[in-house]
Formats: sequence, C-alpha cells, structure tokens
Amino acid sequence: MTLAIKSISIERTLTQADFDEFAALSGDDNPIHVDADFSASTRFGRTVSHGVLLMTVLRGLLGRLIPGGSVVSQQLMFPAPTYADEALLFSAEIIAEDNDLVTAAIRCQRLHDEVVTCEGTTVLRSPGSQS
Repeated sequence: MTLAIKSISIERTLTQADFDEFAALSGDDNPIHVDADFSASTRFGRTVSHGVLLMTVLRGLLGRLIPGGSVVSQQLMFPAPTYADEALLFSAEIIAEDNDLVTAAIRCQRLHDEVVTCEGTTVLRSPGSQS
C-alpha cells in the first residue's frame, strides 16, 4: 500500500468547555482537568487537557491519512501540559509502510512557543487487510 498523502496537520484551540465536555463524556472528571481553583494550587497552575482528548484529535488526523485503518499499537508521551485557550498544531506523518502496516509519527505542539505537549507513534493496519 502506497499512500498519496504522507502528512496532515490542523490548527486548533481547545477551550475549558472542551475539557468539561470531554470529562462529562468520558467520566474522567479529575479536578486537574475541570476545577480551576484546584488546578491553580498544582504545579501546572491551571487546568490541563486530558491526554486522551489530544489523542482523539490526533486519531482523527490519522483517519484522514488512512481512511478505515485500524490501530494496531501506539506509544504516547506527554512532555508538557496542554492548557485551555492555547493555539495548537496537531500533526501526523507517515514514517514507514510495510505491507499492510503503516507507522505514523503524531504530535501536538503549542503554536506560540512550539513546545511539544503530546507525541508518539501509531501503527495502523490498512483497511481490507486480512491479517
């Protein structure tokens, strides 16, 4: 399988309302994500995004690169916090293709200072594969 599009990116700003809605949907209402007063007393100083919320945006990008692909494995790191109301760049890039498996590098970074807040790799199986 040779893919025509090798990379994709989008700019997006997540809001506190996004964090709150994701918390309600997922059931992950950890106060670090939804309680400004609690978060102010932590090392972050304010609420931070759910890591899985970031991965969900990245998974959406992967779905545009490899429509119908299924996740085989993924590795993620969160080297810095992602705060509400910061402009972000989400990106996915194909870095390897091997038969029916495609490996993509994924990343979320702040636009204003280019600090990476989430990065890793995802291996997807191409659609229609029998493996």
